[in-house]
Amino acid sequence: MDYCRRTKPQCEEDSQCKNPVFGLNLLAILFCIGILGVFKYYDFFTSSFAALFTLFGQNIAVTRLGLILPVGISFYIFQSLTYTIDIYKRKLEPTDDIIAYFAFMSFFPQLLSGPIGRASRLIPQFETRRKFNYDYVVGGFRLILWGLFMKVCVADRLAIYVDTIYGNLAMHNGTSVALAAIFYSILIYCDFAGYSYMAIGCGRLFGIGLDENFHRPYFAGSVGDFWRRWHISLSTWFRDYVYIPLGGNRVSRLRNYFNLFVTFLISGLWHGAAWTFVFWGGLHGIYQISDKIRKIFLPSLGINQYLKQIFSILITFVLVTVAWVFFRLPDIDLAFHAIGKIVAEVGMPFIDKATLGFGLLSLMGLVVVEIISEYGLFQRAGFGVFGGGGVQTSYY
Repeated sequence: MDYCRRTKPQCEEDSQCKNPVFGLNLLAILFCIGILGVFKYYDFFTSSFAALFTLFGQNIAVTRLGLILPVGISFYIFQSLTYTIDIYKRKLEPTDDIIAYFAFMSFFPQLLSGPIGRASRLIPQFETRRKFNYDYVVGGFRLILWGLFMKVCVADRLAIYVDTIYGNLAMHNGTSVALAAIFYSILIYCDFAGYSYMAIGCGRLFGIGLDENFHRPYFAGSVGDFWRRWHISLSTWFRDYVYIPLGGNRVSRLRNYFNLFVTFLISGLWHGAAWTFVFWGGLHGIYQISDKIRKIFLPSLGINQYLKQIFSILITFVLVTVAWVFFRLPDIDLAFHAIGKIVAEVGMPFIDKATLGFGLLSLMGLVVVEIISEYGLFQRAGFGVFGGGGVQTSYY
C-alpha cells in the first residue's frame, strides 16, 4: 500500500484535509499501525481491559487471537511509516523503482532488530549502481567481528548469570541481585549493539551504508544524553514522528514535559506488549523531566569538572540500570521486590567462576576498547571503525 500510494502531494498545509492525497496517506498510516496493533497489541489490550473490570468485581470473558508475532514487525512497520510520512511532508520524492522500494523494506541485515532505516538515505543507495570498495568491505568485516565478540563473548556469558539470579530471586541476596542488574545493563547493550554492528557491517559488504545505532551509551552524563547514544535510529524516529508533532519543546514548559512523558510511554509500549515495558518507558520519561527541572533550579553543582563528569556518568548508569530491572522481569511487583532486595539484603554475592570467568575477561577487553573509542584514540591511530569523540546531535 505504501508503494502504490506514491502520488506527489499537491496541497498546501491549509488545504490538506481537502486533498485526496491526505486521505490516502492517512489510510496508509492507519493500515500499517493497524497491522502492528492486531498482531502485537490486541491480546494485551483486551486482557488489560478485562483485568480492569475485575477490580470492580466484574469478570468479562475476552477472546484472544493468539496470533504468532511476525519476526521484526515493529521494525519494518516503523521503517515503512518513514516512507509514507516523509513523502507527505515533502521531505522525500516517491520512487518508481519497485525493486529499490522492496529492497529498502526487506534488506535482511536490518530486518530483525534494526537499525531502522530512513527511506531518504536507503532508497537512493538501492537505486544507484554500487562498485566494490575494498576498504569499505574490510571495515564491514571488522564491524561484524566486533559485533560477534560483544554478543557471543560478553552478552551470552553474562546472560547465564543473569538468568540464574532472576530465575530464582528467593534463593539469592540483594548483592547478587544488584550484580545481576548491572550485568543485565551490560548484557542488553552488548546483545543489541552487537547485532547492530553486525547488521551495519553486513550492509557494507553489499555496499549499503546503514546508520550508527549505538554510540557508547554508558558514557552518557545524563539520561537525555543516554538516549542520544542508545538505539539512535529508534530515538530519532520517536523524536521526528511523535515528539515533534506533539509540539516538542516549542511549547510551554508543562506541555513539553507532557510531550516527553507521552513519547516515552509509547516508546515503552513499542518495546513490548506488557505493562513492565510501559512502566520502563514512563520511568525514563520521569528521568528526563526531572533532569530538566534540576537544570532550572540547580544549573551547576560547582564541583571539579572531571569529578562532575564521573559522578554524572555513574548516576546515569544507576538510573538506567534500575529501569532495566522493570524491563527484564515479567511483572512490576516482582521488579519492585528485586529492587527491595538490593536495598535491604546485603551479603556475599553468588559467584560462579566457571560461568563468569571468560565473560568478565571479555568484558574487561570491551571496557578498554570503549574507553579508547570514546576519547578518540582509535582515530588518532588511524583506526576508524569505532569512531571517537562525543555525540554532536541533539534529539530531545
